[in-house]
Amino acid sequence: MHLGCAGSTARGHSGVGRQDTAAGRRSRGRLAAALGGGRAPSGRRAKPAPRRGPRISAGRLGALAPALEPVLRKGLAEVRRLLRRMRPEFPRPGRSGWRRWIPSWRQWLGACLYAFLGVLGFVTIAYAVTDIPDDLNSFAKQQDNIYYWADGSTMARTGWVSRQEMPLDKVPPKVQGAVLAAENASFYSDPGVSPSGVLRAVRAAATGGETQGGSTITQQYVKNAYLNQDRTLSRKFTELLLAVKLDNRKSKQQILQDYLNTSWFGRGTYGIQRASQAYYGKDVSQLNASEGAFLASLLKGAGLYDPTLSKENHERSVERWNWILDRMVETGQLSRAERATYTTFPEPSSASLVGIPGAQTGYLVEMAKAYAIKAGHLKESDFDLGGYQIYTTFDRARMTALTAAVQGAQKDFDAEKRPDTDKYAKIGAASVAPDGRLLAVYGGPDYLKQGFNEANATTIPVGTAFTPIVYAAALDEGVMRTRGKARTPVSPSSSYDGNDQVTVQTPEGPYWDRSGKVVKGRNDGGRNWGQVTLRQAVANSVNTPMLQLGLDVGLDRVESFARRTGLLESSLGPRVPGFALGENSTPSAIRMAGAYQTFAADGMHTDPYSVRSVTRNGGAVPLDGPKPTRAVTARTARAVTDALEDTMTEGSAKAVGKAHPGAAGKTGNTAANTAGWFIGSTKEESTAVVVYRMSLTDLVPLPLTGLGGDAPGTPGSDRAVRLWSDYIKAAK
Repeated sequence: MHLGCAGSTARGHSGVGRQDTAAGRRSRGRLAAALGGGRAPSGRRAKPAPRRGPRISAGRLGALAPALEPVLRKGLAEVRRLLRRMRPEFPRPGRSGWRRWIPSWRQWLGACLYAFLGVLGFVTIAYAVTDIPDDLNSFAKQQDNIYYWADGSTMARTGWVSRQEMPLDKVPPKVQGAVLAAENASFYSDPGVSPSGVLRAVRAAATGGETQGGSTITQQYVKNAYLNQDRTLSRKFTELLLAVKLDNRKSKQQILQDYLNTSWFGRGTYGIQRASQAYYGKDVSQLNASEGAFLASLLKGAGLYDPTLSKENHERSVERWNWILDRMVETGQLSRAERATYTTFPEPSSASLVGIPGAQTGYLVEMAKAYAIKAGHLKESDFDLGGYQIYTTFDRARMTALTAAVQGAQKDFDAEKRPDTDKYAKIGAASVAPDGRLLAVYGGPDYLKQGFNEANATTIPVGTAFTPIVYAAALDEGVMRTRGKARTPVSPSSSYDGNDQVTVQTPEGPYWDRSGKVVKGRNDGGRNWGQVTLRQAVANSVNTPMLQLGLDVGLDRVESFARRTGLLESSLGPRVPGFALGENSTPSAIRMAGAYQTFAADGMHTDPYSVRSVTRNGGAVPLDGPKPTRAVTARTARAVTDALEDTMTEGSAKAVGKAHPGAAGKTGNTAANTAGWFIGSTKEESTAVVVYRMSLTDLVPLPLTGLGGDAPGTPGSDRAVRLWSDYIKAAK
């Protein structure tokens, strides 16, 4: 018992100490558990955490705590003392007079430190929250479309902004070097901003001066593409932030390309490609270093450096051009030897770019645009954003000749003296090459005043100019005069009744119209021709044989041939006897020229087209161009051409045949004398001319009677024949 009491006493003596030790162990255990050791609260041993470095045991931590406590207290006291000393005290204690209000150097240092940290924090936050806008300024996205003549010269441009994008690899390196030397020689090494430029801007703002430039190319692009042109400090600050961020996100090559494509060069142009065309009439890829140096000078202010504007401008331009070339040598963009060769200032042309199309070019541009969109499978909204180069098929010399011929014919129209006959006079004309290329089109007096294209209109009956198609169908298909019997071949020498007032026959008897009248054919002037061959009927424009031939062939077969030669189904009229004489069909002059070209091309037809190729920003746009197809046999095509050649030598167009040996053609008149046609072919082209009268208010054809003072009964085709002749003479 004593021993037990002694043991109990011993444990009792040490009870408090053991309890303190247990508490310490629990505290240290929790700390050790937080550090990855100890036991789980449930009493089970916790899964040991992976070792990440030296561990401090709970025992050692407990032993160190008393020793660390004074050090921590002393450190906190020292921090509080320093903070008290840095706290500004005004007026300063221990000073008298005005010295009490002068901060100490420590206070000045603290204020500067606080200001620096504040500015740094503000800039950091501003940089973080500022993002590059998704949308560029409208002019930075918008481009114009350029249309070219067949010879590659510029015809017209369309769009609100005169700008064309060009890949950087299409800009000669020395032209790039001229821009870098003039604007930002350190472009490829700087962070997107110029520290010296920033300091100048800050100094100017602090002194109340005008906001300064000195921007890098990256800053200039940011200002052009994303910001406005206000010269304020806030805009400059945003410009700096965006420039740094853009420099981190885009390659230098991409930034330089975007800058060159959006910069203002004067003469209404944005981008170096349009500037090259405006000042030198060629693509930027063809510029040399001297020309590039001049264009680079315009970036400083086109109004001050375009040498064509004034003598002072010329002097400034030459001076800066010389400076840029010298600067290129300094920056390693140009050798001294090559610099020495550039002694003559590269004078730019005084003429600017061709403007928005008007007069005749407007009609050409409208047709080319429609064709490019259709053949290139483009959305009109995308096309209108610009950037396209449209290379048309139009021949500039032929356009000039055709326009002059039409205007010469129109001199006879005097709307003041003959308002009832001449004020509605219209002329449409189109010329098509053997492969379907549209060479020339006369659409009207002025596209900006009259958008209605008289050469592409489907409102005027084609009249007897349609009959060669009936003739071709008969030669290829034969005729059927007895229902249920085999078709009978016909030839150019097949004979038909050419008298006036001949009754039109079907296999079942005379043809009766819906009003209950027997249909009879009528010749121009009521002339009786007697028995004529089909070749003679075509050459002399005898109506009655061709009217009957249409029914013998079958109007459905004639319609099929018309479509095969390129006439649109929508322009072909109902299948009644007058269909064979073109009385109810209204194909355009363009389509009729294409149809006749089929005969000149030995029966191969290619739909007329106005665009050879399209590119966008230097890349080709695939086009579904027309393919030549066999419309009629070569034998039939040659037979039709022979008959059309007779028209020029002994038929209805013999008045001009001698002046154009080898030409083939056909006149065309309508029953109501509302239109006069002539379609003539040479080895180079087929040209259709139509003269008619129509009010554009209601699009109702009006009689040509008395047009230009002609005697009543004068065929309208006479004027078309003379106009064609004048054109062909000038186009040779």
